[in-house]
Amino acid sequence: MTTAPSPASGSPAPDQAAPPKNALDRFFEITKRGSTVGAEVRGGIVTFVTMAYIVILNPIILTGAADIDGNTLSFSAVGASTALTAGVMTILFGLVTRLPFAFAAGLGINAFLAFSVVGQVTWPEAMALVMINGVVIVLLAATGLRKMIFDAVPFQLKIAITVGIGLFIAFIGFVNSGFVTATGDASPPVGLGVAGSVATVPSLLFVITLIITGILVARKVKGGLLIGLVSGTVLAVIVEAIWHLGPQFADDGSFNPGGWSLTVPALTGTPVSLPDLSLVGAVDFGFDASKVSIVALVMIVFTLVFSNFFDAMGTMTGLAKEANLSDEKGDFPRIKSALIVEGVGAIAGGATSSSSNTVFIESGAGIGEGARTGFANVVTGVMFLLAMFLTPLTSIVPTEIAAAALVIVGAMMMAQIKYIDLADFGVLLPVFLTVTVMPLTYSIANGIGAGFVSWVLVQALAGKAKTIHPLLWIVGAGFVLFFARGPIEAAFGVA
Repeated sequence: MTTAPSPASGSPAPDQAAPPKNALDRFFEITKRGSTVGAEVRGGIVTFVTMAYIVILNPIILTGAADIDGNTLSFSAVGASTALTAGVMTILFGLVTRLPFAFAAGLGINAFLAFSVVGQVTWPEAMALVMINGVVIVLLAATGLRKMIFDAVPFQLKIAITVGIGLFIAFIGFVNSGFVTATGDASPPVGLGVAGSVATVPSLLFVITLIITGILVARKVKGGLLIGLVSGTVLAVIVEAIWHLGPQFADDGSFNPGGWSLTVPALTGTPVSLPDLSLVGAVDFGFDASKVSIVALVMIVFTLVFSNFFDAMGTMTGLAKEANLSDEKGDFPRIKSALIVEGVGAIAGGATSSSSNTVFIESGAGIGEGARTGFANVVTGVMFLLAMFLTPLTSIVPTEIAAAALVIVGAMMMAQIKYIDLADFGVLLPVFLTVTVMPLTYSIANGIGAGFVSWVLVQALAGKAKTIHPLLWIVGAGFVLFFARGPIEAAFGVA
């Protein structure tokens, strides 16, 4: 088949690339992959800028829920541990795999912990469960079972995962910018802006940044994504200085619909602060049997493993394809090491109480800027480590501005759909479900599960059962349990 063109226009093909220039070039294979140090630095910066919101959003999610004993986590401590773990894991992944996939606390899992798990256990116990989940993932990867499952996935579904992630990224951007909002009605559940209009200044700046960035990318301007992000941020800072829009949610509990959703683009006070690392090592494996049953703990770990396993696999598949680093089967360099390190991210996230760390789909922004190697990860990781001390500077980029880059990257990734022959409805339906369920349920794992289960059922009942890999039957059955975990928990009397 024809492979997708690299977003880095004009880059030489790997087998035509010039010899490595130095040890750094040779280690990361920068020239071999048709990249440059400048492109890697730009890509690393863009990835960080689009991911920086996690340093603020992760504490908002994790500190917003009290555990079974009524205890909550410290906002500043979660912010510091979020930046620390993201920085260390991003650099580790870049050095081990030489791939430009950055790490941070996974949004799906942190929400699951805050809104489902800590109602049954304490925060230290919840983080211990995250570490157990990580150990299981590492064992699956080290034994080769995770790779075997990866290989069992049909090519069409691998491409569909890439496209679905693209739409998911774009949808996240639209929602984060306020361009798409929940209506609160049964139909339609979502709508445009406020009452069907782009009625707020932050959302308008999102549209302006999207247009500016889109034009730069269309004209193939080097650094187009980064220029667009910087331009949008400068505009946001100017607007905030003039009109003082403030945050949507004020400290007194009032709501300002015209304000910034998460980050106010203004520097206040000192830009430097010492990180609070008091949550590092705050885990507890001594689960209280009088408060939580073994069945409940098993179901929690099962859910964590399935979410972690397939979210990461899908994300890495999509990013590798977007970076033109995967072959016709969807494999990419050092895939086994990548899968192992991803499991380590869960262990590290639990150990620092920042929640499971995994590959972030926002890495696609850096790839769109030209990142092709792990050197971009080193740049991103160093910036995360600096973010522990420079929280005010980290938070200057509004979510609405970063959202524009996500929409651009989502559009880039959607282009991969052209490599799937959709003439066969037995292929079309699973692909369609994979692509649509991801954004509509806000979960990569849900989209992959819908695709896997429908592929197995449609192909088998269409008389093509022999073409289905045995492992796909097992994974499909596992996803059936994953989707039915609520009734299963209820049947066992799990709260």
